[in-house]
Amino acid sequence: KNNRFNPIVSIVSLSSTLNPEYLQVVRKSFHALQEERRERAERSVLISCSPKVSEKKLLKFLSQHGNVSNCFFYQSYGVYAVVEFASKNSIVGLHESTSLPSMHHEVSVPFKSRLLTLKTNGSADQSGGSNSVEFHPQVAMPINELLQQLSAEESVDQQLSRLTSALQLTEENVSLRFLVCSLVKDVAAAFFPKCTVHPFGSSVNGFGKLGCDLDMFLDLDAASGNPKRKPSGFYLEYQMKREASERAVTQSVLSVVAESVEQFSPGCVGIQKILNARCPLVRFSHQPSGFQCDLTANNRVAMKSSELLYVFSSVDERVRGLVLAVRYWARVHGVTSSVAGAWISNFSLTALILFFLQTRGPPILPTVDQLRDLADQSDQCCVEGNDCTIVSDLSRIRLQTNTESLERLLQEFFEFYAAFPFNHMSINLRKGKEQNKPESTPLHIQNPFEATLNVSKNVNAAQLDRFVALCRESAWFLQQEAGSKPATVPTGGSAQAWGLAALFLPSLAQAAGVKGRRKKKREPASERVKSLLQSISTSHSSQ
Repeated sequence: KNNRFNPIVSIVSLSSTLNPEYLQVVRKSFHALQEERRERAERSVLISCSPKVSEKKLLKFLSQHGNVSNCFFYQSYGVYAVVEFASKNSIVGLHESTSLPSMHHEVSVPFKSRLLTLKTNGSADQSGGSNSVEFHPQVAMPINELLQQLSAEESVDQQLSRLTSALQLTEENVSLRFLVCSLVKDVAAAFFPKCTVHPFGSSVNGFGKLGCDLDMFLDLDAASGNPKRKPSGFYLEYQMKREASERAVTQSVLSVVAESVEQFSPGCVGIQKILNARCPLVRFSHQPSGFQCDLTANNRVAMKSSELLYVFSSVDERVRGLVLAVRYWARVHGVTSSVAGAWISNFSLTALILFFLQTRGPPILPTVDQLRDLADQSDQCCVEGNDCTIVSDLSRIRLQTNTESLERLLQEFFEFYAAFPFNHMSINLRKGKEQNKPESTPLHIQNPFEATLNVSKNVNAAQLDRFVALCRESAWFLQQEAGSKPATVPTGGSAQAWGLAALFLPSLAQAAGVKGRRKKKREPASERVKSLLQSISTSHSSQ
């Protein structure tokens, strides 16, 4: 059985119709959890195995070098095992007994990483007979299979729970992400011995979906080694190359690391240096894991944004469910895209969802300013002149109980943005209130840590109109569905798509009449939702 990624230490079972008392459950802070996962990755190896490998034989072989605390298998360009030892010293012993590959017509680059291949010698056999290993999924299931599972549920709330379980990152997938970061760190450490590579974004913020990209941050702060105060008398300084700006240093560092990854790191292919972007990065594919990777440096605001979203995802279990559902809805209907353009990004869409939850009565989420006010001295953080302080102790967050069901919140989300005055109002997560637009862009969402930036500046009017039209149609559709499963079920066939499953079908976009979709010959969407929008507008103006 897969262990789904959950930041809560003590696992509790709570109804989705109640605001769970998460704040009374002891949980780890964002930094404590990341450090624990990073340390576990440091004592782990990634091993390519035979498709018929015996887990029992493999663990018996590896136990010569120390106790194995965890092991799981997955498939990506072959079969791989992630093996976590109880002690980092076991890695040293394992490396000492590992040989270089024998090649007849090629010469290997002698960089000894923690990506290994299990070989047999003589009569040794990797296979385990009929006892095959369990492969843990690393990507989300196909949409057709997912829609069938959703249609088999008895209520929309159950469908939302099933969707969350199917999409969210597993414990194994998160461990693999940290291990890949650790392997990249091993390469960068040849030049910067005390550097670290952290995952950020969807991999750690609680809203990750199986198959999402792996965003990595090369942290050189520990490598700089600058003392806080100069000692009295004599002291020494390193002689170093100098650049005109911090951006130039970042570009140089990433360029060198990219070359090293390409030349020395096995399994890393398709390296692209995108150094002239607003945030310079290196993009590549890590074939053994199947991850598409983006490596950046000097990107601390993004790390704080990941922590902020982690806090929001931890406050209430409904938050993750709503974010995953709306993100999936947005992707299947082309509101978001995996390529850059004028579309709404996942971050912007998530900000819209979080803002909506801040405006509920009572609020389901605190504002960013409230999180700052709850912080203590150890939480103080300023990045490039921006106040990025938020509370790390999640038990300090206290909110009045909100008892709305996840199904109701989904419908209210669509109603809220079907009538939102985007033409003159802006989204502000710091205050939890809409405010007048400071600029004329179609969609304005203030960056919670860099107040002068609009995180949705790329979105054009056509894409915003598409989002609003789909919200209108989805609100109308859910109102008609009324959360109940159809009484009649087709005989001898698959379950009829209904509720959440039907919300993901292409016919919804066709009915909404959005650009690029052919409208169905039925009553115009504007007429069908006219009365609904009037009631929404009345409700919105009274808030």
